[in-house]
Amino acid sequence: MSDVLVLRDGDHVAVATRDLAPGEEVSSPGAGVVVVRDDVPRGHKVALLPVAARENVLKYGQVIGVATRDIAPGDHVHAHNLGFEEGRREAELATVHHPLTPPPGPRPTFRGYRRAGGKVGTRNYVAILTSVNCSASTAKMIADQFRGFAMDQYDDVDGVVALTHQSGCGLVPSSEGGQVLLRTLRGYAAHPNVAGLLVLGLGCEMIQLDTILGGADVGPDTVVKTLTIQDTGGIRATVRAGVEAVREMLPEIEERWQREDCDVAELVLGLNCGGSDGYSGITANPALGWASDRLVSYGGTSVLAETPEVFGAEHLLTRRAVTPEVGERLLDRLEWWKRYAAAGGGSLDNNPSPGNKAGGLTTILEKSLGAVAKGGQADLAAVYEYAEPITRRGFVFMDTPGYDPVSVTGIVAGGANVVCFTTGRGSVFGCKPTPSIKLGTNTELFERMGDDIDIDCGRIVTGKATLEEVGREIFDRILAVASGELTASEDLDIGGEEFVPWQLGTVT
Repeated sequence: MSDVLVLRDGDHVAVATRDLAPGEEVSSPGAGVVVVRDDVPRGHKVALLPVAARENVLKYGQVIGVATRDIAPGDHVHAHNLGFEEGRREAELATVHHPLTPPPGPRPTFRGYRRAGGKVGTRNYVAILTSVNCSASTAKMIADQFRGFAMDQYDDVDGVVALTHQSGCGLVPSSEGGQVLLRTLRGYAAHPNVAGLLVLGLGCEMIQLDTILGGADVGPDTVVKTLTIQDTGGIRATVRAGVEAVREMLPEIEERWQREDCDVAELVLGLNCGGSDGYSGITANPALGWASDRLVSYGGTSVLAETPEVFGAEHLLTRRAVTPEVGERLLDRLEWWKRYAAAGGGSLDNNPSPGNKAGGLTTILEKSLGAVAKGGQADLAAVYEYAEPITRRGFVFMDTPGYDPVSVTGIVAGGANVVCFTTGRGSVFGCKPTPSIKLGTNTELFERMGDDIDIDCGRIVTGKATLEEVGREIFDRILAVASGELTASEDLDIGGEEFVPWQLGTVT
C-alpha cells in the first residue's frame, strides 16, 4: 500500500493512506519525493506541487477550490489553505456517451415477489402509512404489536412498518409542498415491496385518505385497508381495529406470494452516501459505480440523487445526458437549489458537514466529484423531481436534498427496491421497506463498526482487492439481498424511523 494516492496525472494533491508526520518522505510518479511539512491525517490531502495563492487546486483532474495562501509541497491541504469559489465549468450537453453491453454468459436473476401490476418486490411488508402527523403515534402502537416473535409463523412476510411523518395538515394539497408529500405517500403506497397497506388518518387533515389512494398506482393484488381515528372512536379503538386489520392481512399475504426467479432488469437501485470521507471518491463510490454500470448494462435502473452534492461535478453528468434536454433539466434543478439556499441565508458550500471535513473533504466541489462516482459511466437517461415515479430504465437522476433520510425517502418513493449506501464516517442508515446495503469506504471503519457495515471497500486502498473485484462483490450482494438475504441494518431492525418526506412550502 502506497503512503499516498495520486488520482490523476497533474493533480496538485494526493490522499494520505495513513497518518503522516512532519519530516516523513512520500513519493509520487509526477512529483518525485516530497517531504511532509505538517501532520496529515489518513484520508486528508497532502500537497505534491506548489500552488500560489488564488490559484486553482486540482484533484481527480478537476478543480476542488482555490488556494487561500501559498501552498508548498508537503503541506497539509485543507480548510486552512483551501477555499471555495464556484468558478465556471463548461457544462457540455449530451456530448459523451458510454454504451454499455452486458458481459457474455447467462443473465443474472434474483428471487423476488412478482406483483400483478408488473412490478417486482424484493421484500414483502405490511406498511401502515399515515396521512398526517396526528396519526403517527397510533400507527406505531399498531406496528409494535407485530415485533419479535409475533411474525414467526409468516415466512414470506418481512414485517409491519409504521411510516410516520411530521406533516399532512395545514398544507394545501395543490401547493408545491402538498404535491411533494402526496407524491411521496403515493409512491410508498404503490411500492412493490409493500404487499399489504393500512392507510391511517385522523379524519380532519388537509391530506385525506382518498386523496392519497385516489392518485396512487397501487397494484391490484395489494391488500388495502383504511382507518381514521375520529370515525373509529379514538386511539384505543383505532389501535384495536388496526391490529385486527393487519392480522387479517397476514395469512392472505403469506398464501398469495412466494419468491420466484426474476430477471436482473427488474431491479431499481438507489444510490446514496452519508458521512463521506476522503476515501469515498476513491473506494466505495467508484466501486458502486462499477456495480451500477453492470446493472444498467443488463437493462436495470440505477438512481443517483442528492442534488446539492453534485454541485461542482454537474458537468460530468450533463455531458453524459442522452439528449441536451435531459442535461438542461439537471442544470435547471441546480439553479433552483441555488435560489433555495440563498433564500434561506445559505449557499451550497455550507456542505460539507463537520464530519465530512474531519474525514478529509474540504469543499463541496471536492465532495461532489467523489459523490458522482456512484453513478459510474452510463449515459444519463432522465432527471426526475423528488419522489416522482421512475419509469425510464438505465441510469437516472432524482432531485433530492443531500440530507440522507429525506434523499432516500424520495428515491424509495420513486420505486427503488434496493438501496446501496456508502459511508466513510459510519452511517447506520436503514430504510424500510427497501433493504439498505451499507458500503464502508475504509477498512478501519469496517473493523470498528462491523455490525453496521455490509462490505469493506477499503480493501481497494490496502491492495487486497481491485476496484472491479469490489464492484463485482457489490453487484453480487445486490442480487443476494434482493433475493432475501438480510442487510446489516435489517438484522438490527433499523429503517422504520428513516421515512422522512421532504417538507416544502407554506404551512398555515
